[in-house]
Amino acid sequence: DGVIYDMSSPRTVHQDIAFMIHVAFYDYVKKNKKSCRVFEAPVDVQLFCDNKTMVQPDVAILCKEDKAEVWGIYGAPDFILEVISPSTGRKDYTKKLSKYMAAGVREYWILDPYQQKLLVYFFESEVCPVIYGMSEPVPVGIYNGELEIVFSSIVKWIKEEMNR
Repeated sequence: DGVIYDMSSPRTVHQDIAFMIHVAFYDYVKKNKKSCRVFEAPVDVQLFCDNKTMVQPDVAILCKEDKAEVWGIYGAPDFILEVISPSTGRKDYTKKLSKYMAAGVREYWILDPYQQKLLVYFFESEVCPVIYGMSEPVPVGIYNGELEIVFSSIVKWIKEEMNR
């Protein structure tokens, strides 16, 4: 909306979680020869193809190659993941949710490592959001559930990092 937000850098646990999820998506796309590209922050996303709304999601998947520019993404990605930080949670749950839905993002995940919960908004489904814990695999809607992200392998690691 043309407002600049000064945001501090995320904690290392935040970066590590985003990276691990990025790798899971990248491995799936490469192995299954999908035409999508997986991006990890920082990458600029000019959400509405205007000069007012620029975001930098933690993970973004783009399945239409014509939206990829040398500087970033021009238009709504198919998938966005935001990892909650104490200072950004309110924006992720409210402002970004409404922006992503209005822009045409197909699927939006909000991962809260502090509560160990994941909210999945698959905007093409009637059931929205779906809340997951970290002990169950989470199907990816844009891939019709063919890909499931497993968080159980990192739960212990998240707990250790969060207690530092």
